[in-house]
Amino acid sequence: MALAVTVGAGAGVGSIVFRWCIQTFTRLFSGHTDYAASPGADNPHAPWLGPYVVLLAPVIGGLLYGPLVNRFAKEARGHGVPEVMLAVAQRGGRISPKVAIVKTLASALTIGSGGSVGREGPIVQIGSALGSTLGRMARLTEGRLKLLVACGAAGGIAATFNAPLAGVFFAMELILGTFSAEAFGATVLASVTASVIGRAAFGDVAFLDLPAFHVARIAQYGLFALLGVIAAIVGMGFSGVLYLIEDACDWAWRGPEWLRPAVGGLALGLVLLALPEMYGVGYPVLQKATEGGYAIGFLLLLLVGKMVATSLTIGIGGSGGVFAPSLFIGAMLGSAYGAVAHGLLPDTAGAVGAYALVGMGAVFSGASRAPITAVVILFELTGEYSIILPLMLAIVLATVTSRLLSRDTIYTFKLRRRGVDLEGPARGAQIGTQRVGAVMEPLPSPLPASTALADAVDLLSLSGHGALPVIDTTGQFVGTVTAQSVAEALAEEPGGAPTRVGQLAEPPPPVMTDQTLAHALHALLSAGGTGVPVLDPEHGKPVGWLSHQSALRAVHTVA
Repeated sequence: MALAVTVGAGAGVGSIVFRWCIQTFTRLFSGHTDYAASPGADNPHAPWLGPYVVLLAPVIGGLLYGPLVNRFAKEARGHGVPEVMLAVAQRGGRISPKVAIVKTLASALTIGSGGSVGREGPIVQIGSALGSTLGRMARLTEGRLKLLVACGAAGGIAATFNAPLAGVFFAMELILGTFSAEAFGATVLASVTASVIGRAAFGDVAFLDLPAFHVARIAQYGLFALLGVIAAIVGMGFSGVLYLIEDACDWAWRGPEWLRPAVGGLALGLVLLALPEMYGVGYPVLQKATEGGYAIGFLLLLLVGKMVATSLTIGIGGSGGVFAPSLFIGAMLGSAYGAVAHGLLPDTAGAVGAYALVGMGAVFSGASRAPITAVVILFELTGEYSIILPLMLAIVLATVTSRLLSRDTIYTFKLRRRGVDLEGPARGAQIGTQRVGAVMEPLPSPLPASTALADAVDLLSLSGHGALPVIDTTGQFVGTVTAQSVAEALAEEPGGAPTRVGQLAEPPPPVMTDQTLAHALHALLSAGGTGVPVLDPEHGKPVGWLSHQSALRAVHTVA
């Protein structure tokens, strides 16, 4: 608890320092607190440059952060969250402490000099690095170290967005990938501590100042549902454009990596010259779009422009997040969609701003596949509970559509391109690359579904396994029954309680003989760790048994 509070305090202070650095560099490069609020304006420090200040700012910024990242912490390049996910999944939560310092300076220079990225990814990496460093200093176990990394991420999101609940769910849904009472308690402590510090510095105000929205007609839910599906396609499109442009930058650049951001800054400067609203994070533009301040054509131009500008910023070696760009793209999509819907169905569509708000959450969820975080963060950022039902509907549909379209999210795709599978074997690991069929045990004698629970007790206790397969009268596999489920059934009152194992049998997570052991271990863990049947991929029939004990044999098995 004490360490979680300490990490939360560090993340809160780190957020203050990071935002101060962004504001300082933005004023230095553009002459304004937020150049997106006055696009095309002159820099008062160099008025003779006129609007061409945005052409030079990314070049100068690149000359500063390019050597910094290349020399001290190459992992500070990019959007940050995938690196934290990798550290938790395969590196025991270990993150270099220098990442916090380098990421702060590099991301602040990137955003301040016009990079069209968000500040959320960097603060997640900064807070996580603080948590990892403190945990290693305290010599924590690996599990607790990972939890402190998540606490740092939660504190960073909470302080940056003034959204303590969103910080908690972001850490558990994206960083840890699991929910538990201990994780919830620790991340809540860190998130609350960071939020208190953030509110003391920035005030207790919502991220966006929006009028009250409400759904007046049932038909509007159909419009919101369609928006959720479209938003998923746009979110996945953003992910595709991001890595397409990054590949193009890798292909085109042949010089030293430290110089790449400066030279690439010329291309980014041309985009900013054509569309100065893309300068920095772009929150003022997002706010104006939710208020209906732009025409439909310009909204679509801003949507495409943000995809290109963000992708180019990261492709040339910039440092910043994709969370805020996802919200920006969603707001542009939602506003344009709402304006079209209002034009076609003026008596049914309702306020355009409501579609902008829903579009923000749906595009983010479609890109990241984190629906709980999307719902909570949009509610906390805006304080709008009246729109919660259509928001939930659109976000769930966006998540489902995204899952159907692609295996990866905008975060995991970056790692897979490097050959890293978060659910697969870590590089150099002794266990994971082997096939399940090479290490599985013989299949235990199955229980008929008609077996009485009293008889199942004896068979389970003598089997040496915590679970056994169950077959029906025709010999078909129907699932497994665990000793825990039998014990719980016997502890219930007679009458309504199950009496046969067939009533307790549940289909386990599918594990095939040709799967890698690393993937199968995730299924084994979700099944309670007692053991799972291994199925023949052709016929789906159980042919073996996998337990943690049999998995250990992989140490002596050639992959």
